[in-house]
Amino acid sequence: MSPVIWIVVGLAALALVGVIWLYNRLVRLRTRCDDGWATIDVQLRRRYDLIPNLVETVQGYATHERELFERVTEARTRAIGAGDITDQASAENAVTAGLGKLMAVVEAYPALKADQHFLALQEELVGTESKIAYARQFYNDQVRRMNTAVDTFPSNLVANAFGFDERAFFDIDDPVSEPVQVDLGKGD
Repeated sequence: MSPVIWIVVGLAALALVGVIWLYNRLVRLRTRCDDGWATIDVQLRRRYDLIPNLVETVQGYATHERELFERVTEARTRAIGAGDITDQASAENAVTAGLGKLMAVVEAYPALKADQHFLALQEELVGTESKIAYARQFYNDQVRRMNTAVDTFPSNLVANAFGFDERAFFDIDDPVSEPVQVDLGKGD
C-alpha cells in the first residue's frame, strides 16, 4: 500500500477515536446531570414530607391563618406534580415563599417558637434546605459543563449527530436559611 493510503486510514482511525471519545464524554456529562437532578429530587421529596408536619404544628397555634396554610399546601402539591425543571423551579419558588410567610407567622407566637416539636421540624427543614442548595449547585455546575460541551466545537458536531441537548438550569429563590431565634422571655 502506498503511504497516502496509510495516512488516510490513520486520519480516519484518529477521527473515529475522537468521535468515540467525545461521545463518551457527552454520555458522562449527561449521566452526571441526571445524577445531580436525582439528588435534588430526593431532597425536595424530603422537604415535601416535612411541610405537612410543619403546617400542622403551626396550625395548632395559629388557627386563624387558614388561608396561608392552604397556600403552602397548594404550593407543595403543585411542586410535587411539576413536569419539567422550569415548572419545578417556579413551583419551588412558591413553596419557598409560603414557608417564608409561615415562619413569619411563627414570630407572633412565643409558645410555638419554644415548642420542641416545632424546633425539631424547623431544624430538619433548615438542614434539608442546605442539602437542596448544595445539590442545586452541583446540578447547575454539571448542566453548565454539559451545555458548554453541546455548544462548543468539535463536541457540538457529535452532540448534534447523536441528539445530545442542552439542559435547563435549576434556578430557585434562596430558601429559608436560618432557624427562627427563640426568645424564652428571660428578663422580660
